[in-house]
Parts: sequence; C-alpha cells; structure tokens
Amino acid sequence: MTEQINLQPRIETLTERKLIGKRLTMSLADNQTLKLWQSFMLRRKEIKSNLTTELFSMQVYPQSFDFTFSNLKAEFDKWAAIEVADFENIPNDMKTYTLTGGLYAVFDYKGLSTDTKIFQYIFGTWLPLSKNYLLDDRPHFEILGDKYKNNDPNSEEEIWIPIKLNE
Repeated sequence: MTEQINLQPRIETLTERKLIGKRLTMSLADNQTLKLWQSFMLRRKEIKSNLTTELFSMQVYPQSFDFTFSNLKAEFDKWAAIEVADFENIPNDMKTYTLTGGLYAVFDYKGLSTDTKIFQYIFGTWLPLSKNYLLDDRPHFEILGDKYKNNDPNSEEEIWIPIKLNE
C-alpha cells in the first residue's frame, strides 16, 4: 500500500470562495473526470483573475446521495476549477460557482488519486466514529497544489469534507 493517510483531519472553517471552471454531470460508474480535466486544462490560462495556482476538484452531490457508494450510477456534478477574485471575465463554455463557507474536515492525502481507500476510510470509519461531527450538505472538494502529480503514488492533495457540529 503506497498511499499515506493522515487519519486525524484538521478541522477548518472555510470562507466563501469564487470559482470558475468546467462542470460535468457523472456517476462513479460513468466516471468522466479525465475528460473534464483535459477540457479544463487546455483552457485554464484564459481565466485571468485567479488568486492562486491551486486547482479545485469539486463534487456537488444531491442531498439524497448514498456515501456508502452502493449505487455507482447515482449522478453528481463534478467541477474542475480555480479560485478567482471576481466573476468579471468568464471564458466561453466555463461556469461560475460560489463555494459557501463552513466547517470542513481536511485530510492530507498522499497516493494515487484513483485509490478509493481514503474515501472508504472517511465515510466508513472516521465520520461514523466521530462523536462531534456529521456530514453537511455542501460541496466536497480536493485542493490540488504544487505537490499534486497526476497518477503518481507520491502525489499529495488535500481532501475537504463538509461537516457540521453534532448538537
């Protein structure tokens, strides 16, 4: 097993972020992530107001989404995006998204992005055993920074899972 998982996430409060990118509706059975990112990466330099070089791989799940992943045909929206200062210049065929702020569990992950064990751990172990937090109905995302290397076991990324206090 090459991946390394920080089993204890840090809890962060995210402030609102403006994103510009491309979106595709897909399912785990019909995963079109590669197509989405290829399309986005060809044109990302057209986005002029980006704040950082970090990329956002974001999933917007319907409220009824089953995080036991038993229904691989359940659809969700996947985004390839970058954070921007404003929405003044939006390239053709790209969309805007305002990521609302809130509480997130942030897992530092090292390994292949195709290895799903991290998500099995988050939703099957960490979240059910967490007495303080529940899954919140907001977008999930990964931040792909300087240490992200596509399809490389030494790749590093941050996995942001929306949570709320269990009151």
